[in-house]
Amino acid sequence: MTKLQRYINSFKQAALFGSCLFILGCGNDTKTINAWTGSQLLVDEVRSVSTLFSQDGVMRANLKAPLMLRYGIDTLITEFPKSLHVDFYDSLVKVESWVDAKYGKYFQNLNKVLLRDSVQVINLKGDTLHTSELWWDQTAKQFYTDSAVRIIQEGKRIRGGKGMEASQDLNNVTIKYPTGTVLVGM
Repeated sequence: MTKLQRYINSFKQAALFGSCLFILGCGNDTKTINAWTGSQLLVDEVRSVSTLFSQDGVMRANLKAPLMLRYGIDTLITEFPKSLHVDFYDSLVKVESWVDAKYGKYFQNLNKVLLRDSVQVINLKGDTLHTSELWWDQTAKQFYTDSAVRIIQEGKRIRGGKGMEASQDLNNVTIKYPTGTVLVGM
């Protein structure tokens, strides 16, 4: 064997050995790799929130909550885990109705709010809606639910049922599956 061939063989062996060391040296366990490359959920936390909502340059609602969490996921989600209160305004910026709930979640891309736990909506006439879960479509200015509802209207009229659609001011209410109408005497 010539000196050149021995040199080439030694070089090949060194290259093979170096490659093996390189491959073995790059190994990490799956947990470490996921910790470095995995996506992280970013959460904004705001306390004592007061937010104004407008549409076409006109103020439509004022939301107040003790805690707001905003998650930057595929859809921007804002959560109100400790309660919320919203005042709704008419075209003259006068309060036309308001809503209270112990929990709320706003889906920004859908322009909808999910309200849960002791949801109550009241308008200026004193009409009151009670339910455990309610969706608020900000674009359509409507409330809707598939849950049980109870509506107390002016003149002590009580209506109830399951499922409902209503305008934001509670002037137009449709109960999908009514359980009856009861007049309460004075």
